[in-house]
Amino acid sequence: MRIKHLLRTDFPNLYSKLKRVYQKREIEKHREMSVSAIVSELGKMYRKRIGLPLDLSDPKRYTEKIQWVKLYGCSDQSTLLSDKYAVRDWVERKIGSEYLIPLLGVWESVDEINIDELPQAFVLKTNNASGTNILVRDKREMDWRKTKRVLNDWLFMDYAYYSFELQYKDIAPRIIAEELMKPAEGESDLRDYKFLCFDGEPAYIWVDVNRNTNHARAVYNLRWELQSWNQCDYPEKVDVEKPQSFDEMIELAKILSSGFPHVRVDLYEINGRPYFGEMTFTNGSGFERIDPIEYDELLGSMWTIDSAEDPYELVKREGRPQYIEGAQTTAEGHPQISRYPRQEAKVTSAKPSGYLGR
Repeated sequence: MRIKHLLRTDFPNLYSKLKRVYQKREIEKHREMSVSAIVSELGKMYRKRIGLPLDLSDPKRYTEKIQWVKLYGCSDQSTLLSDKYAVRDWVERKIGSEYLIPLLGVWESVDEINIDELPQAFVLKTNNASGTNILVRDKREMDWRKTKRVLNDWLFMDYAYYSFELQYKDIAPRIIAEELMKPAEGESDLRDYKFLCFDGEPAYIWVDVNRNTNHARAVYNLRWELQSWNQCDYPEKVDVEKPQSFDEMIELAKILSSGFPHVRVDLYEINGRPYFGEMTFTNGSGFERIDPIEYDELLGSMWTIDSAEDPYELVKREGRPQYIEGAQTTAEGHPQISRYPRQEAKVTSAKPSGYLGR
């Protein structure tokens, strides 16, 4: 973890290139796997990252339950809300457009982007994955040809097969541009407040500080008391003050997480006002170690999934078989299923490709 952190901060371009090459290789390998091979591979990945065996038949730990949900918990709703563009319409209906970072443009192809129409500073991201963001602080210093290549790689990346976060599989890929919001004085990036919510109730919040330089993370409870556990081992230690809009953030997290057994709601605070970041259903893909391990078990106890019931019997009764592309049954002949009901989830006011404005 520390080597990765140092590489990312000291050699960001090299890190980005190596990561894209690695992701492409893993995706190509995973796409050819049968369902039984995917389950086996997931167990190997989990042991490598977490250091413990994976029990999908009766998951207890939080990180174990994330693996279970990756295979059995995908729904149309989780796909919609994992789409960095489509989620904006849902958030606007839930809490209002004033909590959205202003949108500058959306495109289906890099060739549609007219860089001259964008302001001097902005953020480019794709909607179909996690971690596919480019912060442009001064476009005069940006290598546009290189940036286009990176965006194109991300646009055509089948991210669902990187670590089997299948909610990303059916997202129509787009590039979006948002305003680059200014961080607090003396910091390189916005503080990212991540609310871990269970059944519509926030339980813990962690704060990411200086994500692209000296990344540090601290975890708090709802009384803003620093906790003894953390997710991932970051070399920098930090204790930050409670945000001005903390009470409002809690209420927003409750509204946005309502109806979900578990979701991570990410918010920012800018000039004392909260802004929406994203909804995350498979936090860290379940591959970020929670230390001490007892807190992995504690978080797991807060999250109720019906894993005690045979998921194959469930699908027979409810009649909702869902198949992984290229592998329709397990080695035992069972269908590969989605645990939660498939829900109709349509974007009612999506902006057209090439939209420039708020």
